[in-house]
Amino acid sequence: MRKITFIILTLVIISGCSQRANTYFEKELSFPDFVTSDQKVKLAAYVIPTQSQYEWQQLELTAFIHFGINTFTGKEWGEGNEDPEQFNPTDFDAEQWVTTLQNAGFKMIILTAKHHDGFCLWPTKTTSYSVESSSWRNGNGDVVREVRDACEKYNMKFGVYLSPWDRNAESYGDSPAYNEFFIKQLTELLTNYGDIHEVWFDGANGEGPNGKVQEYNWLRFYHVIDSLQPAAVKAIMGNDIRWVGNETGLGRETEWSVTPLQPGISDAIINENIRLNISPTSDDLGSRDLIEESNTVYWYPTEVDVSIRPGWFYHEKEDQQVKTLNELVDIYYQSVGMNSVLLLNVPPDRRGRIHEIDAERLRQFGIYISNTFSDDKLTDGDVSWKARSGDSREYNVLPSESINTIMVQEDIKKGQRVENFIVEGFINNEWKVLTKATTIGYKRLLRLPDTDATKLRLTITGTRDIANIHKFGAYYAPKLQ
Repeated sequence: MRKITFIILTLVIISGCSQRANTYFEKELSFPDFVTSDQKVKLAAYVIPTQSQYEWQQLELTAFIHFGINTFTGKEWGEGNEDPEQFNPTDFDAEQWVTTLQNAGFKMIILTAKHHDGFCLWPTKTTSYSVESSSWRNGNGDVVREVRDACEKYNMKFGVYLSPWDRNAESYGDSPAYNEFFIKQLTELLTNYGDIHEVWFDGANGEGPNGKVQEYNWLRFYHVIDSLQPAAVKAIMGNDIRWVGNETGLGRETEWSVTPLQPGISDAIINENIRLNISPTSDDLGSRDLIEESNTVYWYPTEVDVSIRPGWFYHEKEDQQVKTLNELVDIYYQSVGMNSVLLLNVPPDRRGRIHEIDAERLRQFGIYISNTFSDDKLTDGDVSWKARSGDSREYNVLPSESINTIMVQEDIKKGQRVENFIVEGFINNEWKVLTKATTIGYKRLLRLPDTDATKLRLTITGTRDIANIHKFGAYYAPKLQ
């Protein structure tokens, strides 16, 4: 019966009745054998995010907190044999982390509950290699608890990074034994700390003490998360959120949230990615040509991770290498402004506080972004409308206002559909092209030279089925040195 219903829905869409039928496919769509290449592209326009994916996309700014034994040893990747006594923050203040980031506009913190060294920031029952073996808080400390409590107090969402690679665990490399060990750690985190909004896995993998490479049981890990925290999104090696493909804060000019790519958690998925010649670093992850060759497509949006410093953990020698305001703003435009969510790493120092230099830069960044995008120069940009290829809409600019930034948003609850668009300005009684771009998705930001136009015109020049334009905005972003 389910297969028959799916076929009927598919036929409804490709016959052109889809707008009336309000038919969508949440997160995943496998194409029936009978559809043509063109019909695959049209069907892909009806793949939409889950509610959790949609809420995640709306966050826009999230923060990574790399904090652990490496903070005190000066390493980026610990060996797993560092003395737990070295972990001893002298002025630990999770509330300072949360308020500093929240005031800068960030909506979620993801904490490195365990990095590759295996040192756990909570008193786990799985190993003695944790805060419980340090003298911090007389062995009674729990970083995860304090950060989670601070997030709850200030209404900040909370996520955890649990490194699959563990250089301390003796069972690592004994795949069944270590997977059980890892699941116990995951279960503790997802059971004892309230709501978890994002679970972040990388694919780091090395040899264990026995010389064998660990084989992770990703499907079991997924099952644990879905069972204990069903509203949490699974990121990077998870199937809800995709890594953008670099750690420099750069999104793609053309970023599709609907893609055939999935994380390589099984031979079938790995082989399909190889067949399509795609990976997280590929330039093309959603073109018509790629969709036409695919068997299944997914709503799998991008997260852009980058550190505010050269390293991911705090190092005193990098105090003068914190990214400038100009650099952070550029990253914002190339992440949030390219249909992605920014995950900015801000590593606390050995005191257990966000360093004053980082905190000041975040304050500047928050003020700049808030001031810029709270002052829309259009009188009528909030009107939603439907657009076929070639359709356009005009907007009025407030009198005597200059603009240099354009924002366009689609209603992604109805899919991502725009392939190309043009923005024109009415200047000296004639229309002039100001900028053009490809995809929009949740949000697209485009920079312009300072422009004095009395009206703007948005034209959708290419779309997959009828596009749903949610908002069009124009702003003036002050110049930065």
